[in-house]
Amino acid sequence: VQLQASGGGSVRIGESLRLSCAASGGTFSTYDMGWFRQAPGKEREFVSAINWSGGSTYYADSMKSRFTISRENAKNTVYLQMNSLKPEDTAVYYCAAVAKSPYYSGNYYYFRSAQNYEYWGQGTLVTVSS
Repeated sequence: VQLQASGGGSVRIGESLRLSCAASGGTFSTYDMGWFRQAPGKEREFVSAINWSGGSTYYADSMKSRFTISRENAKNTVYLQMNSLKPEDTAVYYCAAVAKSPYYSGNYYYFRSAQNYEYWGQGTLVTVSS
């Protein structure tokens, strides 16, 4: 599976961005998807995840009220709508995919762990400034 993230850019504090991640080379609806980010000098951190059907979503606590993950299986695309952006949201954002498994359904700690994802996109840079 190849993943291509896009939609990053430079915005002001309080503005919004929508990231997209287009998948190819596999059956998109059989993959759970996640978004992670990595700020300069920091470790990669979990942002959000969505299960294969879109029926279950997961968020890092600090982003739950501002970010929304969604997917369109017909378009092989997952989205991350980011509102009320802050300077601390500045990072490279990565999308990731893992084959769906009923064993981990509903397991937040599984989805938040980067090591569980099998495929990664190249990342898109988001810069938030005043």
